[in-house]
Amino acid sequence: MLAGSEGLFMDLERYLQERLEDQIDWYDRKSGWNQRLYKRLRLLEVIAAASIPLLTGFIADFAFMSHVVAVVGVAIAVISGAFALFKFQENWIEYRTTAETLKHQKYLFLTQTSPYDGGDAFQVLVETVEGLISQENSKWTQYVKQQKDKTKKS
Repeated sequence: MLAGSEGLFMDLERYLQERLEDQIDWYDRKSGWNQRLYKRLRLLEVIAAASIPLLTGFIADFAFMSHVVAVVGVAIAVISGAFALFKFQENWIEYRTTAETLKHQKYLFLTQTSPYDGGDAFQVLVETVEGLISQENSKWTQYVKQQKDKTKKS
């Protein structure tokens, strides 16, 4: 237990499970979700772009094909806009990096490897983990602020 009365402070086991493991799991899930969505949309975009030359070859035989080509073109534009707006690839990489960094710190701590080889190892772990999480939150806040500023300028 850290210090103080029962229940007021978090002990090592509880911190590892309720905070560190919880955050590792969250970043892992969000990384996987962004990766899957990025890859699926990118594949759809490639298929749509590659199909346009094929579909235009049928316009002379099927008048409606010009509308199909137009819809496919719009779909490509929408997908490209979604990539720019939601940053699936960037989120995937950022979340994966954070999850792996948290895991790395956890294993350094569990093996009592530097910087966790002293008497204040738990405190160092908490400061490091909370710093990493805070850094990620700051990046998100900064991104949201930039998007608001862009919207105001438009």
